Amino acid sequence: VAQPTVGIQDGRGFALCSLSRLTLCRPVLAMLRAPRGYSGASQGDPGKDVLEMPLPPWKERPNESLDTKRARLLYESRKRGMLENCILLSLFAKENLSRMDERQLNLYDQLINVPSNDWDIYYWATEAKPTPAVFDNEVMAMLKELAKNKKKEQRLRQPDLEYLFESTN
Repeated sequence: VAQPTVGIQDGRGFALCSLSRLTLCRPVLAMLRAPRGYSGASQGDPGKDVLEMPLPPWKERPNESLDTKRARLLYESRKRGMLENCILLSLFAKENLSRMDERQLNLYDQLINVPSNDWDIYYWATEAKPTPAVFDNEVMAMLKELAKNKKKEQRLRQPDLEYLFESTN
C-alpha cells in the first residue's frame, strides 16, 4: 500500500521536499523560517541601539622608564583581543623588546596602540595589505620579518613567560 506523499513548494514552484510524512519535512521548514534572535540587520532597523565607542587617543608617555615601557608593551602585545595578533605580537615582544632602544620602543608603542583595528596590524605584518607610511618603519620591518616565519616554526600559542626570569649570564 503506497503512502500519500506531501509536497511542499517554494514561491517559484520548486519542490522543497516530497516525503511520505510531514514530520520529515520539518528540518527543511525550519530553514525557511526567519532565524530567531536579533541580527541587527532587519528591515526597518535604524541601528539606533548600536553603540560605537571610540578608543581613547594614544598618548606618548615621556616620563615612563624603559623597564616600565617594556613591561607594558609586553602585556599589551599579549592581550590583543584576537588570537592571531596575541601570538604574533607576543613572539615579537619576546624576541625584540629587551634589545630595542627607546626610539624603537616608541615606534612599537604607536604601532600596537594607534590603529583602532587589530586586523589592520595583522594584515600589514603579513603583507596582505600595504602598510601606511606612518607605520612603515624599521619596527614594522622587524615584525614583517618575524611574520614570514622563515624557520617554519609551529606557532600555535603565545610563548611562556619563564624567559623573563632566566638569568642572562
